[in-house]
Amino acid sequence: MKEKRKMNKSGTSKTLVKNTVMLYIMNITKIVLPLVTLPYLTRVLSKDCYGVVSYVKAVMQYMQVVVDFGFILSATKDVVNCKEDKKKLSYIIGDTMFAKLILVLVSFVALVIMIYAIPILRRHALYTILSFVVVAMTCFLMDFLFRGLEEMHIITIRYVLMRSIAALLTFVFVKNDTDMIWIPILDIIGTSVAIILVFFEMRKRDIKICFTGIKSALIKLKESAIFFLSNMATTTFTALNTLLIGIYVDAAQVAEWSVCLQMVSAVMSMYTPITDGIYPHMVKSKDWKLVTKTAKIFMPIVAVGCIFTFVVAKYALLIIGGEKYVTAVPLLRAFIPLLFFSFPSILFGWPALGAIGKEKETTFTTIITAFLQIGGLLALLLIGQFNVIDLALLRGFTEACMFAMRYRYCRRFKGEFAI
Repeated sequence: MKEKRKMNKSGTSKTLVKNTVMLYIMNITKIVLPLVTLPYLTRVLSKDCYGVVSYVKAVMQYMQVVVDFGFILSATKDVVNCKEDKKKLSYIIGDTMFAKLILVLVSFVALVIMIYAIPILRRHALYTILSFVVVAMTCFLMDFLFRGLEEMHIITIRYVLMRSIAALLTFVFVKNDTDMIWIPILDIIGTSVAIILVFFEMRKRDIKICFTGIKSALIKLKESAIFFLSNMATTTFTALNTLLIGIYVDAAQVAEWSVCLQMVSAVMSMYTPITDGIYPHMVKSKDWKLVTKTAKIFMPIVAVGCIFTFVVAKYALLIIGGEKYVTAVPLLRAFIPLLFFSFPSILFGWPALGAIGKEKETTFTTIITAFLQIGGLLALLLIGQFNVIDLALLRGFTEACMFAMRYRYCRRFKGEFAI
C-alpha cells in the first residue's frame, strides 16, 4: 500500500512538473513573439496607428473575458472531477461551448453599440470587427478541457503554432499604416490552424462533443458567473485604463502606455505557468505547504527582476520600441510595484483560495480591488491628475491591496488546507 502511494505521489509530481514546464514554454512564446513583432510594428506603424491597434486590443480584452466567462476555472474543475467518464465529459464540453456561443452573440451586440458610440472604433470599424472574429473563434480552442485533463502540452503546441504563424506572416504583410488590417486577418489564420489541431487531438482521444440543450448551457453560465465576476473585475485593472486613456489623452500616449504595459505583461506572464501548473493539483490536494513553498522560492526572484527592470528601463524601451519610445522610461518604472505584488496576489487567489472552495471570497477581493481602481481613476480625473504615470502607480497600489486581502483570507481559512 505504501509502495503504491509513493508511486502515485511520484506520478503526480512528474505530471505537475511536466505541466508547469509546458506552460512555461507557452508563456515564453507569449513573451518572445510579441517582443519580436512589437519592435517591428512600432517602427513600421506611426504612433497614432499603433495607438489604434492597442486601443482595439484593449476592447477585445473585455470581449474575451465575456466570452471566456470564467470557464477556464469552472469548466476545468468540472473536467478534473469527471475526466474518467467520457460520456459526461462530452456533455461538459458541449454545454460549455453552447454557453460560450451565446456569449459571443451578446458580446457582438455590445461591440456594435461601442463602434457606434466611440469615434476611434467607428473610424476603424472593419478592423474592430475582424479582431472580434478572433475572440469568437477561441470558443473552439478548448483550453479548459486540456487543463482539466492535465495535458498542458496540447495547449502549448496549439498556442505556439497559432502565434508563430501570425507573427511570421506579420513581417510579410504589414509594411505601413495601410496594412494595419492584416493584423487581425493573420490572427484569424493562425487561430484556424490551432482549432484544426485541437479537434485532431480530441478525435485521437475519442472525445466527442454532445449538447444537452440551452437549459444546461444556461446552468453552466450560472455556475461560472462567480469566476466571471472575478475575471471581469481583473480586466478593469488593465483594459479600462487603456480605454480611458484613449478617451482623455492622444493616440501617441496610448501607444506609449501600451508598449510599457505589453512589456510588463510579458514579465507577468512568467508568473502564470507556476500558478496554472499547481491549480489542478491544488484542487485535488489542497496542499498549503505547496503554496508557501512556491512563494518562498519565487518571491526573491520577483524582487530581483523588479530591480533589474528599474535599472535597464531605458535600454529595454530603446530595443523594444525604438528612440521615439524612450520618453516612456518613467512610465515603465512606475509599473514596478505592479510587477512585485502581482505574483503573490495571483498565487494566493485561485490556486489557494479557489482550491478550497472559497470562490466567493476570491471574487470579493477582486471586486473590492476593482472598485478601488475605479475610485482612484475618478479621483485622478476630478483633481486633474489623469496621466499615465499616476495610473501605473494606482495599478500597483490596488494590486498590493488585493494581495493583502487574499493573504488574510488564506490565514483565516488555513484549517481547510491540507497542512
